[in-house]
Amino acid sequence: MSNIIKAGVVGWPVSHSLSPRLHNFWLKKYNINGEYKAYPVEPGGLPEFIKNMRADENFRGVNLTIPHKEIVMDLLDIVADAARKIGAVNTIINENGKLCGINTDAYGFAENIKPFIADKKKAVVLGAGGAAKAVCFALNEAGFKDVIITNRTISRAESLSSVIRHPSSVVDWEKRSEILHGVDLLVNTTSLGMTGKEKLEIDLSLLPKAALVTDIVYSPLITPLLEKAQAQGNPTVDGLGMLLHQAVPAFEAWFGIRPEVDVELRNHVLSGMVQ
Repeated sequence: MSNIIKAGVVGWPVSHSLSPRLHNFWLKKYNINGEYKAYPVEPGGLPEFIKNMRADENFRGVNLTIPHKEIVMDLLDIVADAARKIGAVNTIINENGKLCGINTDAYGFAENIKPFIADKKKAVVLGAGGAAKAVCFALNEAGFKDVIITNRTISRAESLSSVIRHPSSVVDWEKRSEILHGVDLLVNTTSLGMTGKEKLEIDLSLLPKAALVTDIVYSPLITPLLEKAQAQGNPTVDGLGMLLHQAVPAFEAWFGIRPEVDVELRNHVLSGMVQ
């Protein structure tokens, strides 16, 4: 057991993370001698944790969640270009003591909506935090020509708009229901509508019926936004798929096998969720 391949997720708190359930399902499925654990690490303890991981040849890397995604960048040897543009690292790959930081959130988001966006070019993004950066990067890569960003704090939306390449515009939060005419994709990246959070108040009546609506929140799985969109006939995609897909490149880098996202995996992760 001494050569067991180790990986995990680092956060504060981290007990809520579904990543151990997800990765350990794959480890068992592909018969890999590995383990994936949750590591609760306070922000002040991150440098020591990274140092110890670097020195352990069997510790292939970690995922990172709040509050470590940005502060970890200064502790790494290499930060991939996409992660620098997004401004956050969610995955570390340890290659013989050399640590590389990547961001798989944009990939996860893109893969989750890929079947629905072949001819979609105009998007509205609700929110301007770290998740919104990854989403906007993914939309840029997917060829969206028009991205409208709206956020409760307009200065954050303006800041996000200034760092993404594609044509983007910023609209006041109070006008979020008025800007949906002609939109192909509506994305909620805020915590509004999440279990225990305030509701997302938005009127979807101007949204075209063919527009895709997605929420990166997956607790609850069907958020009030998705319920409202489904009620008026819009196609919807829940946020769980983003979590599943973003795990694929990390697992492959650590364990050497590219895992499959399928119904069996989704049902396994769903069975561990508290709705």
